[in-house]
Amino acid sequence: MPLIIFPAIDLKGGQVVRLAEGDMDRATVYGDDPAAQAQAFAQAGAEWLHMVDLDGAFAGESVNGAAVAAVLERFGGKVQLGGGIRSRESIERWLDLGVQRVVIGTAALENPELVREAARDNPGRIVVAVDARDGMVATRGWADVSDVAVADLARRFEDVGVAALLFTDVGRDGLLKGCNVAATVKLARDVAIPVIASGGVASITDVQELAGHVLDGVEGVITGRALYDGRLDLADAIETARLRASPADFA
Repeated sequence: MPLIIFPAIDLKGGQVVRLAEGDMDRATVYGDDPAAQAQAFAQAGAEWLHMVDLDGAFAGESVNGAAVAAVLERFGGKVQLGGGIRSRESIERWLDLGVQRVVIGTAALENPELVREAARDNPGRIVVAVDARDGMVATRGWADVSDVAVADLARRFEDVGVAALLFTDVGRDGLLKGCNVAATVKLARDVAIPVIASGGVASITDVQELAGHVLDGVEGVITGRALYDGRLDLADAIETARLRASPADFA
């Protein structure tokens, strides 16, 4: 399978934004119609969309639910959603509303049994967000840093039906510094769960490098600011990932 390209829509106050290093005070607004943006991504060939309710991540509950619902109605593809999802009720509600995958971050560290139970009951539909600052897990919208190493948290969820690990190098997120490919690949090799890369994607080079590690367990890559700033063309990224996955590359 080719590397999955996940264009990102981050929501703050109903608007499409991107943050720098997860800082809510360093937000750049890219639009006020998330559903229209999702539709544009679909027209460029996206089959998956990654959404984050940034306000929800800090509040601990859904804040931009209306915007998410509008995207679900217009996108047509598969939506992966995170941000403030910390209870069984909210997990089941979003899955019932049509979200394909729910991303759990803070609750994965603070209430791991919630993740295990949800993953067992909804195999292939729960993603664990493993966000890192200097190799340690960051939580609550990246505002807090724990004393738990990334790989240690990831291993807690092997063999329970988790769809993927979403690994974000917080220090690179939204800064166009380039994805931390080495750390992403190392995590993918260390655990028996597919890994999605996130944070710092700057150009097609990041896609090319990550696409070469699909057999190592790298499932996809999330990209936001590079798309919005015009540094990365979504259709080109999708085609590059497809071509990179040709059998000749793995011969």
